[in-house]
Amino acid sequence: MRDMAGIAEGLLAGARASQRRLIVAIAGPPGSGKSTISEALRKAIDDREPGSAIIVPMDGFHLDNVVLDHRGLRHRKGAPETFDAAGYCETMRRIAERPQLSAAYPVFDRHLDLARAGAGIVDPGHRIVLTEGNYLLIDAAPWSELRTLFERTIWLDVADDVLEERLVRRWLYHGLGRQQAIKKALDNDMPNARFVKQNSRRADITING
Repeated sequence: MRDMAGIAEGLLAGARASQRRLIVAIAGPPGSGKSTISEALRKAIDDREPGSAIIVPMDGFHLDNVVLDHRGLRHRKGAPETFDAAGYCETMRRIAERPQLSAAYPVFDRHLDLARAGAGIVDPGHRIVLTEGNYLLIDAAPWSELRTLFERTIWLDVADDVLEERLVRRWLYHGLGRQQAIKKALDNDMPNARFVKQNSRRADITING
């Protein structure tokens, strides 16, 4: 795994040299370890400058299950069309361009399977914002609008067979039977993973997982 301390030092140096808030995108297919890497990097930054970094996950912008049911998309939850992509882009733009103000963002509750509005707050003291999600480097609108906001981009590169194993384990952990977990991983998650791999632009940093 890439040295988190080294990446953290580079980001802090960039933050000290700039008057802007640094937005760092951590992207990769489902099951690639985005949440784990994001938390490791946040901790590495905060070990050096406590309270200076925060994580804003894209998952908080899942459309509600009621909306997905109405649109016939519940079985595709996690696909690009099941997110409020425009809302995510607008929130990240506000976070990037108005660092002197606090900004609320939604947080996805996996236990409840829904997003909680305003559950997270980016404060002015957060000079580095780590945002993680599947589609952050997709080279198509509206995702491509984000590229001007990202100071650094990180891609998590994981082989398909490893992703499949992790995704099945994830669904087992969330209470599905083994056959259901395999079906969920292969019929929904892996098509999303292949879409992400095929359509994401090159990142500044690649971490092999």
